[in-house]
Amino acid sequence: MEPIRLNKYLSERGVLSRREADRAVEEGRILVNGMPSEKGQKVTDADAILLDGRPVSSAKPERVILAVHKPRGVVCTTRAFKGETNVVDLVAYPEKLYPVGRLDKESEGLIFLTNDGAFAKHVTDAGLRHEKEYEVQVNKDVTPHFLERMEKGVFLEELNRETSACRVEKIGNKRFRIVLTQGLNRQIRRMCETLGVQVEKLKRVRIMNVTLGDLEAGTYRKLGGEELKTLLKQSEKMEIPVHRKSYPKAAPAAPARKPQRKK
Repeated sequence: MEPIRLNKYLSERGVLSRREADRAVEEGRILVNGMPSEKGQKVTDADAILLDGRPVSSAKPERVILAVHKPRGVVCTTRAFKGETNVVDLVAYPEKLYPVGRLDKESEGLIFLTNDGAFAKHVTDAGLRHEKEYEVQVNKDVTPHFLERMEKGVFLEELNRETSACRVEKIGNKRFRIVLTQGLNRQIRRMCETLGVQVEKLKRVRIMNVTLGDLEAGTYRKLGGEELKTLLKQSEKMEIPVHRKSYPKAAPAAPARKPQRKK
């Protein structure tokens, strides 16, 4: 194999996410051929790699991608913080997985967990402009003026950025649906606050072709079949947003799985 960066190598084998791998390198937890690893170092299957004194297998694990309904109050990280539950510990899947992208603590809805670093990189690549759909409840009536402002884009002073054009649809007096192809930090909340509106509930209901459907909060399902094939195909290509009022219906999904309790 051609040499690749150490963090990518570990990510592809489901050992650590790229960010975790970089952190492990900084902490001196990884040895390559008996020597402390360096950030940006390239490796191959021929190299002897130790993580915390244990050999890292060169074999790539079977790809796992879970669709998880993250409840409100759960954080999207692999790190453990006192008094908080992270989505990885919540699911307690028997293999090492990590979240793809983020969904803030006060929001709920669909997020992927995976051991496939290449897939995670494609999904979170801002340049590919993958669609993510949300249902939002706010503290004021949703007006035509508000919808128009949201659709055209809002300048976010805190981030010094203008949001991209998006699709927005009213679904209740104080509820709307929004489809984004951009992923700025707390984007929907910041957009609403700029327009004088406070978000009360925010749920992500779709990422590309995968819908939340009737998946209950705190449960997950493993993706497979045509749904997974379509997701993998979409994740690797540029998605050109079409600004129209149309939203895909939820496809039949596999039975949900409840998180496993650790003994």
